[in-house]
Amino acid sequence: MRVGAPKEIKDHECRVGLVPPSVAEFVRHGHDILVEHGAGLGDDLYVAAGARIAADAGAA
Repeated sequence: MRVGAPKEIKDHECRVGLVPPSVAEFVRHGHDILVEHGAGLGDDLYVAAGARIAADAGAA
C-alpha cells in the first residue's frame, strides 16, 4: 500500500500524521511511505525511517 503524509497547512504548525517510528513500522510491513518535504521533524528522520520525500502535498 502507498501511504502519503502531507504537512500541516495552518500557520505556525508543524504537525504531520506520521512520526518516524510509525513510518518505520509501515515500511517494515512492506508499505511505501511518501512524506511531504518539510513535514514534521525533518526530512532526514523520515528518510532514515524508510520514507521517500515528496516535493509537495499533491505528490505525497
